[in-house]
Amino acid sequence: MTLREFEWSLRLPKKSWLQFLLPITLASFIPLAQAQIALRTEMLVSTEWLASHLHDPNLVVLCIVDDEGFYVSGHIPGSTMVRLSDIVTTRRGIPNELPSIRHLQAVFQNAGVSDNSRIIIIYGQRSGMLVVRAYFTLDYLGIADQAALLDGGIEKWRAERRQQSTASSPVHVGKFEVRAHPQILVSLEQMATYSQSINGPAIVDSRPQNEYVGKELSEDVSKRGHIPQATGLYWRNLLVDDAVPALKSPAELQEMLRASGATSDKEVITYCRTGMQSSFSYFVAKYLGYKVRMYDGSFYEWSRSSLPVEP
Repeated sequence: MTLREFEWSLRLPKKSWLQFLLPITLASFIPLAQAQIALRTEMLVSTEWLASHLHDPNLVVLCIVDDEGFYVSGHIPGSTMVRLSDIVTTRRGIPNELPSIRHLQAVFQNAGVSDNSRIIIIYGQRSGMLVVRAYFTLDYLGIADQAALLDGGIEKWRAERRQQSTASSPVHVGKFEVRAHPQILVSLEQMATYSQSINGPAIVDSRPQNEYVGKELSEDVSKRGHIPQATGLYWRNLLVDDAVPALKSPAELQEMLRASGATSDKEVITYCRTGMQSSFSYFVAKYLGYKVRMYDGSFYEWSRSSLPVEP
């Protein structure tokens, strides 16, 4: 019996409610904590789904790039290009921070996103890293419930020899109401507190293992190691294959998150070097049903403070 089924049963008439519960044994409730973590399947769409819905009204398809050539050389028909540089900024010397809400709203509205957008399919460069950063940004703006990622990206789309275009698509400027979710962000001060708590959130370091353990320095970072209490889980390990960046099965992903300390009653906090790699871990944790936030300043900011690091 799932949690949703249990909640639904409470709305039945009393007689029906009793009939519904009588056949259920106590053992049925043992995995309740696990049942509270419900897979958010709506966050992913397949290439098959997109191909059959490509001409749906109010469908917005975004291609996130840091090199315009990626879009110009061939993209999914009807998709609109959004540059990474338009959705990140440098603040107080920390790269890849979120720009102002007004700026982000304008960027996505100019790409055609509106309150009437049925769903937003986003794909892009770097094995999906730019895509998940865009998803995190939409989540911050409060519109991620309308968004989904293309599983396998354009790499899978191309491997299946599906239609591509080199023409720019006309964009109908949209309008949407921002319902900002600043609570998904973790500050340096909050992270300092979490780093001292053994029973605190599950902190996931999304950088390569050699950077996590201090064998290598992260780019432009002067300190080795990781934030205390963090567990290393390299974001690329969540993919089946770099060549076709599809997510591993939910069971595999769940096991990896649990090995990193995630439980149904514990919040997950992700970080990396500058909030790019950790956007992928953020997406996966949310997809698996965890409550998740991200330390956007990440190790770049942490290493410039007087706070401790561990090897």
